[in-house]
Amino acid sequence: MAAIPTVRRVVTGHDSNGNATVMFEGPAPNERHRASGVTSTMLWRTETSPPEFSADADWSLGDFPVAPPDGGAVFRMVDFPPEAEAPDIDNEAMLAEMGLDPDQNADRAGAHRSLHTTRSVDFAVVISGEIDMILDTGEVHLAAGDTFVQQGTAHGYINRGSEPCRIAFVLIDAKG
Repeated sequence: MAAIPTVRRVVTGHDSNGNATVMFEGPAPNERHRASGVTSTMLWRTETSPPEFSADADWSLGDFPVAPPDGGAVFRMVDFPPEAEAPDIDNEAMLAEMGLDPDQNADRAGAHRSLHTTRSVDFAVVISGEIDMILDTGEVHLAAGDTFVQQGTAHGYINRGSEPCRIAFVLIDAKG
């Protein structure tokens, strides 16, 4: 498998004089290697909307579920390995690892192991590679440069290619 580059993150803020400045710069510090083979890099999160600016806190640090907090948002980069190289874990284990309710897909018996739902509006951009997005009614093939918006739908991903697929996600809490 090709090496996946480290995600570089630059976070700006204000100094004590109110001038725009770089607060954090370098490799994103919160990278999680999931049992499913997926690598999830948390870039930032908010807990309110509208969010408050951080004076010096790094809001990417901590162990968070995939879904955004109530009234908040998350920004993360996710790397999906080729399906042939991904460990074989079941849907319940994948959901638990993501901090999602394992019972949420009980009515989707036999569905792909990556199928999940979050109560959020998800904005996404495929950065590199290709992937198939699974929905209840079929699949959509996505490639680098494609964008998609999910509105609380059940979805999952299969990387049938030979290279990793990197997707940037912004999840915003939504009314269910």
